[in-house]
This record gives sequence, structure tokens and C-alpha cells, in this order.
Amino acid sequence: MADEPAPHKDAERQAKFLVARFEKWALPKIAASLPRWVMPDHLTGLGIVAATWIAFCYMKSNSSPLWLYGASLGLVVHWFGDSLDGTLARVRRIQRPRYGFYLDHLTDAYSTTAIGLGLGLSPYMLLSVGFAGVIAYLMLSINVYLETYVFSRFRFGYGSLGPTEARLLLIGLNLMAGLLTPLPFKFRGVEMTVFDLGGIAVTFVMLGLLLSRAMGNLKELAVAEPPNVVK
Repeated sequence: MADEPAPHKDAERQAKFLVARFEKWALPKIAASLPRWVMPDHLTGLGIVAATWIAFCYMKSNSSPLWLYGASLGLVVHWFGDSLDGTLARVRRIQRPRYGFYLDHLTDAYSTTAIGLGLGLSPYMLLSVGFAGVIAYLMLSINVYLETYVFSRFRFGYGSLGPTEARLLLIGLNLMAGLLTPLPFKFRGVEMTVFDLGGIAVTFVMLGLLLSRAMGNLKELAVAEPPNVVK
């Protein structure tokens, strides 16, 4: 549950991705309209169930591409649960900062792994490509956690890209996969599809974003803590 996605109250929340302004306006309104019996932990659980359903749908797409529509529906439900749990806590002023920070990122790691595993076990992507994307995404997440601790600011997006954009990208890929054939081919004896190429490209983009941000962080820290200076 993202009761407060920062380990302490002084951590500044920063969101500059494409839909951040819309979510900042819409999510509190949705949270305020929810019944009083709905609690943040319920929404967290909904996100976990949705991630499991997405993985299941991707694996079932081996029998029919219609399951991809189920995966897309699961991504919408996952957005609802994952985005609203912390918002609901803040709207009702019932935050649990350390509890929320820990549980939110633990469940995020599960959701990322489950969805990547489901993609890798679908007919559209190699398992190795799916796990490469999972590893890259988790590295981005770990960097966010380190930034939160070191700089006391929580930047949960990379430039114009954040978790919601990742879900929208997957929904778009699901629609393409449902309408188009995977266009399989062989590369050095390994059977691949055009979606593998997309997964590889996205993985390298994520690694590039990580490298760029890490270098900027180290530069900032080097200025604040110059080397060879006696304390």
C-alpha cells in the first residue's frame, strides 16, 4: 500500500511524467468518492490480484489472443489499486509512512516480476527478454529508493515516463498483438518475434535512463561531498 511513498515526512514527492498532472487532479477526487469501508490495504490487495491476473492472461494467450484483452483490463484495475491506495490514505489523513513505503515497494516488485514472467511465458516474447525487462525496471526502482534516502526526494518517474505510461505502453502492445501476427523470425538459431525486438529496445531505453540519472546523481553528490576533503 502506498500510504506515503517516502520513508519519512521530509521526503519531497516529485512527479514530472506525462500523466502526472492529470493524476494529481483526478486521483484525490476518485479517492474522496470511495465508500468509507474501502481502506488503503484493500486497494493494495486489489493491485496484487490484478498483477496476478495479468500474468495469468499473458500465459493463457498461448491458447487464444483474446486473453490479451483480459490482460489490458487487468492493467486498468492494477492502475486503480496501485495508484489510489496511497492517495486514499492521504485524502483521509491516515498515512503510515514507513509501513506504506515498505509495503508499496514490496508489492511493486511482485507485480513487476509477475507481469514480466507472464509476458515471457506468452507466445509473443521470450522468457529471457521478459526477465531482462523486469531486471531493468527493478534497477530503476532501486535507484528511486536510493535517491529517496540520499536526497530526501521521491522522484518516481524518469523524465516523461512513469508507472502509468508503462501500463499504457503494455495496453498498446496488447492491442497490436491481438490484431497483428507476431511475425516470427530466427536470429542465430533463436526463434523470436517483433515483440521481442520491442522488449529489447525498451530494456535498453530503461538502462539508458538509469545511467543518465545515476551520473547526474553522482555529480550532485560529488559537489556536496568533494573528494579528499578532511572532515
